[in-house]
Amino acid sequence: MSEREDSPAPRPVIALTGASGYIGRNLLQRLAPFADVIALSRGDEEGRDTDSRVSWRSCDLFSLIDAEKGLAGADYAVYLVHSMLPSAKLTQARFEDMDVLLADHFARAASKNGVRQIVYLSGIIPPDVPPGELSRHLRSRLEVEKVLASYGVPVTTLRAGLIVGPQGSSFPILLKLVRRLPVMILPKWTRTLTHAIALPEVLDALTAAIGRTDLYRRAIDIGGPDVMTYKQMLRQTAEALGKKRILIPFPAFSVYLSRLWLALITGTPKEMAYPLIESLIHPMVARSENRASGIGAGVITFRRAAEDAIREEQDRELGSKRAAGGQKRKPGKASRHAKSDVRSVQRVRLPADMDAHAASKCYLGWLNRAAGPLIRVAHDKKDIYRIHAVGRKGPLLELTYSAERSSPTRALYYITGGSFSSRKETHRGRLEFLQVPESDECIIAIHDYLPALPWFLYKYTQAKIHLWVMCAFRRYLKKQIR
Repeated sequence: MSEREDSPAPRPVIALTGASGYIGRNLLQRLAPFADVIALSRGDEEGRDTDSRVSWRSCDLFSLIDAEKGLAGADYAVYLVHSMLPSAKLTQARFEDMDVLLADHFARAASKNGVRQIVYLSGIIPPDVPPGELSRHLRSRLEVEKVLASYGVPVTTLRAGLIVGPQGSSFPILLKLVRRLPVMILPKWTRTLTHAIALPEVLDALTAAIGRTDLYRRAIDIGGPDVMTYKQMLRQTAEALGKKRILIPFPAFSVYLSRLWLALITGTPKEMAYPLIESLIHPMVARSENRASGIGAGVITFRRAAEDAIREEQDRELGSKRAAGGQKRKPGKASRHAKSDVRSVQRVRLPADMDAHAASKCYLGWLNRAAGPLIRVAHDKKDIYRIHAVGRKGPLLELTYSAERSSPTRALYYITGGSFSSRKETHRGRLEFLQVPESDECIIAIHDYLPALPWFLYKYTQAKIHLWVMCAFRRYLKKQIR
């Protein structure tokens, strides 16, 4: 029997990354009424109280296998990932290198699962600034946009300036400054124009962009009704708080010095504060030619958005106090110790005739030559590489090449043994070589490595040696580029 013509259309399935984060959890509430949502989070979401329209999946995008499982069954995907904070007990990486790796895994997984569209939230890009002169943060956002589009899935990028909400990154820094400083010396960058937008209107834009085929492969600027300087925003935030603040203009005071005192005053981790504050030198104003019908033309003023954010923050704090019954919580015993894991993500340039797979073989061969006779690398017919030290019978590390998970643009080796590697059951240690799409660059990453050495000893010996080895290999490759 055929379906009736008036039968309801099937609900779309939307994969939402960062679903437990600031924007993600708010967007989740918007999507659930009309879609089945796959909520992706790095944390353990087992037992989370949700309705039948939301399926929580624990997904670490540093793992391509996790990304593929996380996106299974999705029609659309919303990408809200930004890796500005450390992702392991020891993280040896720049945030932009981690971002490109995460985006590559996500895009590969989306392509494999037949995802129809990726909606990506980025930052407004100033039109008159060459890519090489952009701040690290904006340059990384552009690179992620390019990588997401490299595997055939149409990408819709929404570019926003400062998002005004009670949590997140930029606006809370502004709010803390106003609360904590009765007198503020304003350097030159506080006269830079930016286009603020209220959080609810960002959520509207993200929701409206999903499934719109006319927006495929487009970058769209979104913004509210006010284009303001940071000085004006500081003044209006003070008014919203009911506080009188003295603002003193200052002609110098570089953004690099500003990032230090802003991080100190607001208590924002420097890994997050520094890249964001470096972007303040760029005007971030939505351009009319980059607008789209029905997307991100906000009407909520900055003043009203700031008042709403402050009120919501106060309500949340009051609710927390009531839930606690006005009593301080006693510290409980931790259910498990933090994992002593390591992530190292390094970027190198490759010679013109070398791909990621060839780079991995080159690295192991170079290591054998460069460190000999103290270190030697043995390779057997099962594609197992054992790194030995002179005078030791067993290997320091054992790497098993995974042919089924590798390709010319990606080579994967699992860390399967060796005296330097912990043998815990949860160990998923691996060495990955990943070529950045449409470039001569390669990411060399160690994931989920659990060292066998005592942590203090490892941190100041083996970890330092690894960075030195990566720098030496980078210099070796540079000499091969003519």
